[in-house]
Amino acid sequence: METPFSLVYGSDAMIPVEIHESSPRFLSFVAEESNEERKVNLDLLDEDREMARIKAEAVKRRVEHQYNSKVKPRQFRVADLVMRKAHPYELENKLSPKWTGPFRVIEAKGNGSYKQKTLKGGPVPRS
Repeated sequence: METPFSLVYGSDAMIPVEIHESSPRFLSFVAEESNEERKVNLDLLDEDREMARIKAEAVKRRVEHQYNSKVKPRQFRVADLVMRKAHPYELENKLSPKWTGPFRVIEAKGNGSYKQKTLKGGPVPRS
C-alpha cells in the first residue's frame, strides 16, 4: 500500500526511533544500494502515483454509485401537497414534530424543486 509520504518523496519515511535504536532497517543500510534503489523508485514513482489516482477514482465512483442507488427521484406537480423538514429554530424541544406543513406546490421547477405556499395564505420563504 502506498502512503502519501512515499507518493511524494518516493520512499517510506524512517522515524527517529529507528535511527537511535539501531533497528534492522537502519543496520542493513548501504549507501550505494540505496542510491540505486532510489533511482529505480523514482522511475516507478509516476506509475505508483497513477495507480493511486486510479484507486481514488474507483473509490469515488463506488461511493457515488452507492449514494445514487439510495436516492429516489421525485417529481412534483402543481397542487401536490408536501411537507417540509423543520428548521432547528422551529423545534421547541426534542418531542416537537420534525416536519412542518402541509404546503401546496404552486410551481414545479424540475429536478424535484418547487415553489410552495401554506394552505392558510401567502408564499412561504425557502432558505
